[in-house]
Amino acid sequence: MKSLNRVQLIGNLTKDPELKYTGTGTAVCTFTVATNRSWTTDTGEKKEEADFTRIVAWRKLAEICGQFLKKGRKVFVEGRLSNRSYQDKDGQTRYVTEVVIDDMILLDSRDGGVQTAPAEEFNVPENIDEIVNQDQKANDKKENVKSEESGDDIPF
Repeated sequence: MKSLNRVQLIGNLTKDPELKYTGTGTAVCTFTVATNRSWTTDTGEKKEEADFTRIVAWRKLAEICGQFLKKGRKVFVEGRLSNRSYQDKDGQTRYVTEVVIDDMILLDSRDGGVQTAPAEEFNVPENIDEIVNQDQKANDKKENVKSEESGDDIPF
C-alpha cells in the first residue's frame, strides 16, 4: 500500500527568510509561516490561535524564496513533513519538525500587499511558477542520487 506525506499551508512569514549554502554549495532557505484560525466556543466566546511552522526550501526554490520573500508576505507552500534530529553545541540531541517544500506561490499583490517593504523591491518575474516547476522537474530526475536534504552540516 502506498503512503502519503503532503502538507499545504497558506500563511504569512513571521520574519525575513534565511538563505544559506551547504559546504558543497547547495542553497537552503528557512523561514516560518504563521497560520491562524478562529472559532466560537459553546458559550459564544470568540477564540483565535496561531500555529508557527518551520519551512525549508532547497536549491533553486531556496534562492527564489530568499530573493522574493519578506516578513509579512502571504504565501502558499506545499511539501512534505520532515522530522530530524541533530546534536547542538552542548552535545544535546535536538529534534526538529519542519515542512520541506517543493512549491511556493506568492499570494499577496505585487503593488502594495505588504507593509514591510515596497513591492517594486521584489521584481518577481511573471514566469516564477514556470521557473519553480522546471527546477522541480530537474530535482525529480536526481531522485536516485543521495540527497543533501539530511541537513547534517546545518544544525538549525
